[in-house]
Amino acid sequence: MRNRPNERLTGQRSVRRLGGMKRHFRFGVSIGRASSAGEWRELARKAEDLGYDTLSAADHLRGALSPLLALAFAAEATRSIRIGTFVINNDFRHPVLLAREAATLDFLSGGRFELGMGTGHSGDEYREAGIPFERPAVRVEKLGESIAVIKRMWAGGPTTFEGEHYQVHEHVSHPDPVQRPIPIVIGGNGRDLLQLAAREANIVGFTGIFVGEDGMGRAFPHFTPDGLDNRVEVVREAAGARFEALELNVLVQGVETEKPRERAEEWGKTLGFDPDTIAASPFVLFGELDELVDKVQMLRERFGISYITTHGHGMEAMAPLVARLSGK
Repeated sequence: MRNRPNERLTGQRSVRRLGGMKRHFRFGVSIGRASSAGEWRELARKAEDLGYDTLSAADHLRGALSPLLALAFAAEATRSIRIGTFVINNDFRHPVLLAREAATLDFLSGGRFELGMGTGHSGDEYREAGIPFERPAVRVEKLGESIAVIKRMWAGGPTTFEGEHYQVHEHVSHPDPVQRPIPIVIGGNGRDLLQLAAREANIVGFTGIFVGEDGMGRAFPHFTPDGLDNRVEVVREAAGARFEALELNVLVQGVETEKPRERAEEWGKTLGFDPDTIAASPFVLFGELDELVDKVQMLRERFGISYITTHGHGMEAMAPLVARLSGK
């Protein structure tokens, strides 16, 4: 990565990037499971009542609700919170079907849907379901073709597409989405995926985690501020002039406000970092409220990140931060 003097430490490049158009903060929560319909309904309403901007659902074949069906239920149970996938596994659905389901969710929710997409990473899920787990480069190619099909279908009129992985012939989709276009989120960590996101997404999500090519094992080379600098630079270079229009998101893996030092020490032992490195990671929020406010504001100043998503287990702990900063 090419860096100008001191920019990595001072955040000057991000300040120049944002200029006078700092984005307002948005906060999301990603919840994948519930023990009953009633609990899922209450979780959706609680996220809305706590001030979260988006309720999203991940896409896993084990131990999680089917995201599109769960989000339809959540949309009916709530009034204004946006709903989204975070993120759909592209290999689990044909793009023609996904485009229709996304447009239907947007239509039925009154224009509240965000379509998050990714290449999938859990090799075990693929193997259990008998779905081929192809090389990362192939999965990225397929995702790129899917997005092209989906965008054409949302634009209206007959869609024809001749790709390596998908072919569509004069297909007309129904219904039309309310939003034109539905925002597309692409999330991940790999270079090829982030370059695709830079070119095609409205929102780019950073996870900071590498998964092995066989879908097994985890590595954390971009879990630090310097690592995130590197990933943002990948997006910046690939996006070119459209970088200014991108909304940048980070998926927070853990939130702790009561015993932040103890949690940093636990995570450090697990991930192979010292506690101070963990505490400084853009992908965790460990600290008292004022410290977290400062940290999230730093994410916007240094990296241009204004959209913060936590997992469901961090929803209540992050709620005071949401109350303090959402929309500001």
